[in-house]
Amino acid sequence: MSTLIIFTLLVVLMLTGMPISISLGLTVLSFLFFMTQVPVESVALKLFTGIEKFEIMAIPFFILAGNFLTHGGVARRMIKFATAMVGHFHGGLGLGGVLACALFAAVSGSSPATVVAIGSILMPAMVKAGFPNRFGAGVITTSGALGILIPPSIVMVMYSVSTNTSVGALFMAGVVPGLLLAFMLGLTTWYRAWKNDYPRQPKASWNERLKAFRESVWGLFLIVVVMGGIYSGIFTPTEAAAMSAVYAFFVAVFVYKDLGLKDVPRVLLSSANMSAMLLYIITNAVLFSFLMTHENIPQEMADWMMGTGIGVIGFLLMANILLLLAGNFMEPSSIVLILAPILFPIAMKLGIDPVHFGIIMVVNMEVGMCHPPVGLNLYVASGITKMGITELTIAVWPWLLTMLTFLILVTYWPTLSLWLPRMLGMVA
Repeated sequence: MSTLIIFTLLVVLMLTGMPISISLGLTVLSFLFFMTQVPVESVALKLFTGIEKFEIMAIPFFILAGNFLTHGGVARRMIKFATAMVGHFHGGLGLGGVLACALFAAVSGSSPATVVAIGSILMPAMVKAGFPNRFGAGVITTSGALGILIPPSIVMVMYSVSTNTSVGALFMAGVVPGLLLAFMLGLTTWYRAWKNDYPRQPKASWNERLKAFRESVWGLFLIVVVMGGIYSGIFTPTEAAAMSAVYAFFVAVFVYKDLGLKDVPRVLLSSANMSAMLLYIITNAVLFSFLMTHENIPQEMADWMMGTGIGVIGFLLMANILLLLAGNFMEPSSIVLILAPILFPIAMKLGIDPVHFGIIMVVNMEVGMCHPPVGLNLYVASGITKMGITELTIAVWPWLLTMLTFLILVTYWPTLSLWLPRMLGMVA
């Protein structure tokens, strides 16, 4: 009964157009004050202890690093390098966009930031080169979603906070699936370009490629700093985030000099705004998780599902459907923070690896970011391309279909996610 009341209240508040974070907070407080005997002091205590985790500090640092890179000319150099490498194939600029999104994803940790950084530069160039608007929009919207699968990823940090899973293991688990998805999106891009005979770039010489690499190497080296630092044990994922913010500031201001010292306060302020918004969602989600645990809801749901005799295949299918449906109404951070504490105990009872389950959730979030009505990447791409959401939805469907195929692959082939962390001794 309490489960029905909690979720009815949450849905009603969300349907009023109230932000998800406030809906969560009001649901928790209303239920605790009117339906339970939980003292107010324990709620206040949970608010502070719930966000006392060291891993949460990684979020503002990754956001800051991403903002420095977005404004600091790194994206432009990455696009130049990517198109020099693959521009001579069919749909060369589109393939360059997929590769540039994969590279930028590996330094930013954010999907919308990847869409903005790469899309705002590449889209005008693609239109100028004679590509249809829809083709360019489809490539950038879906490839930008790589920002939350290829590490570092803010959504992975959220999952780690919700389930106490190792951030380092999650980061390493995202590498192989991220590269495979980038390849599959690239293949879709190439096929559509070949089929419709879209323009190709002149083949760059090895000297031109080397020059483009030298220009982008400072940005690309951040991948080595973050992933190499975590893998070698020099620093934790949180320390890697702080290092990436300092490094991104140094590269943007003193190496590329595309960002002046006078612009730094503006970048700091926009990063603080975004961090505050995410931390507010986390705080309310922690309270919601506390309420669920207090009412024993995850345990009851786990027992009920185990009682129905549902197996791993059935549960994963249901989890995917639930996560895809949630993607219609909420943005990724909220979905992970609300649904991870509910689905995670069931997954553990069924013997599903926590790292594998985390990657499944992240891939679901990727798909959710690319379809209406709340697909965040669609709205960001709409602002860049000046296309309507309906037209964009039609534009992305071939790549979205590829992503759904990839989701099935990731869900039922755990080795894809777990091979690298196992090789590095991060998971059993």
